[in-house]
Amino acid sequence: MSEPTYHITDHAREEAALRGIPLDVVRTVMESPGQVIAAHGDRKAYQSKVEINSKLYVVRAIVEMTDPPTVVTVYRTSTIEEYWSDES
Repeated sequence: MSEPTYHITDHAREEAALRGIPLDVVRTVMESPGQVIAAHGDRKAYQSKVEINSKLYVVRAIVEMTDPPTVVTVYRTSTIEEYWSDES
């Protein structure tokens, strides 16, 4: 298995655990996001529609565009229409 081309901070790992988002879901979002959109400042939101416990969410990884990119936090939301852009 190849090494990831990004870094996940301890804070992002803790938030994923707290919010019930498996790390393999975070990895999938980072490796093949459904969308990458501008976030606050120079950050980007890598996001995908994901089913967790039989419910559909948008899982968002907020990424600092460093070298390698760094996941600073992660969360999920069920208000898909608020976060999902049909324009990308």
